Amino acid sequence: MSGDEGPKREGAAEPPEAGGGEQLALIRETVRKARQPRAKPRTWRGAALAEGLPVARVLVDKGLVHLDQFFDYAVPAAMDADAQPGVRVRVRFGARVVKGRREGGTLHDGFVVERRADSDYAGPLAPLAQVLSTEPVLTEPLLRLCRQVADRYAGALADVVQLAVPPRMARAERDPSPDPLSDPPLPPPATWSRYATGPAYLQALARGDTPRAVWLALPGPHWPQELATALATARAAGRGALAVLPDGRSAARVDAALTGLLGAGHHVLLTADAGPQERYRRWLAVSRGSVKVVVGTRAAMFAPVADLGLVALWDDGDSSHAEPHAPQPHARDVLLLRAREERTAFLLGGVTTTVEGAQLVDSGWALPLAASRDQVRAAAPLVRTVGDLDQARDEAARAARLPSLAWQVTRDALARGPVLVQVPRRGYVPRLGCDTCRAPARCAACAGPLEVREEGGTPACGWCARPAADWHCQECGGFRLRARVVGARRTAEELGRAFPRVPVRTSGRDTVLATVGAAPALVIATPGAEPVAEEGYAAALLLDGWALLGRPDLRAAEEALRRWALAASLVRPAGAGGTVVVLAEPTLRPVQALVRWDPAGHALRELAERAELRFPPVARMAAVTGPPSAVAEFVDLARLPADTDLLGPVPVRRPAGSDPWERILFRVPPGSGAALAAALKQARVTRATRTGPATPLQIRMDPPDIG
Repeated sequence: MSGDEGPKREGAAEPPEAGGGEQLALIRETVRKARQPRAKPRTWRGAALAEGLPVARVLVDKGLVHLDQFFDYAVPAAMDADAQPGVRVRVRFGARVVKGRREGGTLHDGFVVERRADSDYAGPLAPLAQVLSTEPVLTEPLLRLCRQVADRYAGALADVVQLAVPPRMARAERDPSPDPLSDPPLPPPATWSRYATGPAYLQALARGDTPRAVWLALPGPHWPQELATALATARAAGRGALAVLPDGRSAARVDAALTGLLGAGHHVLLTADAGPQERYRRWLAVSRGSVKVVVGTRAAMFAPVADLGLVALWDDGDSSHAEPHAPQPHARDVLLLRAREERTAFLLGGVTTTVEGAQLVDSGWALPLAASRDQVRAAAPLVRTVGDLDQARDEAARAARLPSLAWQVTRDALARGPVLVQVPRRGYVPRLGCDTCRAPARCAACAGPLEVREEGGTPACGWCARPAADWHCQECGGFRLRARVVGARRTAEELGRAFPRVPVRTSGRDTVLATVGAAPALVIATPGAEPVAEEGYAAALLLDGWALLGRPDLRAAEEALRRWALAASLVRPAGAGGTVVVLAEPTLRPVQALVRWDPAGHALRELAERAELRFPPVARMAAVTGPPSAVAEFVDLARLPADTDLLGPVPVRRPAGSDPWERILFRVPPGSGAALAAALKQARVTRATRTGPATPLQIRMDPPDIG
């Protein structure tokens, strides 16, 4: 294709359905065009072209779904040596040739994906404007992976490439990468011997095999060392390894463990904390083959590791693994694609098991890697439950809104070390209600929830921030407010008053602590921000379980168990006095799974229910969200597979200042996911090529929350 003309799809288009005469005429016309000699590439000004392969096929970095194709450009002779596949170039896109002269068009970045001797486009080709860098960053395997991800998520290839290839830093490209180090020695299995099949999995990695396992890690501080051992074993076998973790704190723990096993220079840490310059320098070391082991957060899922032998993902239930930018791929799916296409070993680990992990085991694609019940009992803390109706029996407990059991456990544990208190909501009082009728207090302007951000503060809307000092209840006319949900900062105040001689530390959105010492302290943390205690917590309180379990989400039970188990795994074993108190209804399935420490059994039961109801991951789904007229138009345009179920539309929360929005779900059985993605993508293309302003739509394959 030429960058001067409008978008032209490569090859012949599929013939539309037509009668016999029209179809015969179409076939004859296609044959006639195929016999025409292809035009030689030429440019406007007749500049000298590269000999041999004068055409560069370029992926233009525009990210528009209706331009999801390659475009042909002429390669000037001066750029012949530099314009190699994989390098970044600059091209003029959207220009027109009028009477031999170039008009319009703008410069865009792109990547050379192929050099060719001829072009499928018969007109004059625009020349490459500039070779930005001679570094081949978009290699053929990486391009193939990006195409597979784009097809799975009904997205544009350019959008996926933006996620896979970091922005260019010229200084980092000028610096040479270190020479590759020799293969390290094989590490000992260490604590992997606690798992029945753990040593066998490591032996398979050492042989260069491709074992696939869903690993249910034992509670305690050993999992970073165990994950590092698996990565080091793959590297000792002469192959590369990649581990993706949900946040920088967990990645730093695996980085430290891996440095202790391999020494410096054998691996790199790819996280945003390193900064753009240093991160790109480390990425280049991987791309150039200088380093073959990568530990990183979500973006590292595309790391171009040479001779990849193991891909590992820790805690795949964490929402951080879902990319927020289009087309919003999940790290688990990307690593599954890499394991299949690059024939690597696979390790999906976590303190709990997601339904997706249970499905991998249930289908036989992966094997379970877990410890015996004796090992679980030796490593897990004692878990005790308190029902929602239990009341505190003394003044101090009531001041801290704790039942007497939780108050006694906290008091006894503070004599031995720190106590972790997990609070589901951040802030001070994030939800208010009427003191008379208990109805939720809402903003008179936008109907958003009212909250108090600090002690003695004025109630304000959590959506539009409008003060509500003159609030009154629309249900009963009352004027007094009460706290419906108490946040982490308010909890810290209450516990500080209940235990006045104990230091109180908070860890949450504003300040996340990495570690705390072994001295007695109350550590108030929101889920995911729990710091690691040097010698483990003496006890943990899991407050307000109803706030996690009561969310209107398909994954509410699974997510509640995951957050509880991650916090409980930081507590000392029951044999060392470690105790966890969970404030939730004891008869609920997630609570019982935590008491028995049986997350794998909980995931299997969830999977069975999802299969019966035809919910993900047994079925594949897509969500389309936007104004009702735009959603209806999209449904009419989409040529969906015959086995597609339409669920909805239903009203959803809309962006501020916009008209009402709604969402519709598309559901297909196993095996039809690729056809659904292709149909949605084609509908996006059709809609984008229509004249007139397009109403925005949000289209997402495999939405993580479907309500």
